[in-house]
Amino acid sequence: MIDLTNIKIAVDFDGTIVEHKYPEIGKEMLFAFNTLKELEKKGARLILWTFRTGKELDAAVEFCRKNGIEFYAINKNYPEEIIDETTSRKIDADIYIDDKNIGGFPGWSEVWQMIFPFEIQQIEAEKRIKSIEQFKDKLLEEWCLENNYRLIRIDENDYIDFKQIEKLFFETTDFIIKIGKRY
Repeated sequence: MIDLTNIKIAVDFDGTIVEHKYPEIGKEMLFAFNTLKELEKKGARLILWTFRTGKELDAAVEFCRKNGIEFYAINKNYPEEIIDETTSRKIDADIYIDDKNIGGFPGWSEVWQMIFPFEIQQIEAEKRIKSIEQFKDKLLEEWCLENNYRLIRIDENDYIDFKQIEKLFFETTDFIIKIGKRY
């Protein structure tokens, strides 16, 4: 799994998490909350970075909370930060996701692909498959021991049970014996 621990991602609200309907809350953008939840699972610190203030900000935070997202910070670099005239309004983040980017907001699927290119996702999928295969082999081995069943591995993906080998052996032996009697 790609570890995003302590990577700060500043995310805009209007036009990014939801359609732009300020001061109202627009409809959720496709895959917005799914993507944000996955980023959180990978260790990212999500910062809500929005123009909203007051009751409009509270409504946006509550909307996100109801959809399963608790932000690390809201319009701040870290939760305890005290904002005064010496504090920069620019959020210190590693990644910014905003509809005001050059070219506009590409959509959450594209954002995911930018952060996790296909090659990285493929490598992670292969690691998960290998892990599952190792787990499968261990479970199969345990089941065979518990059930007094013997399997022989014939290649990396296939097994043949010992009873099939015995049957094949005896059939082959019988065939050899029959041929031998003819000559």
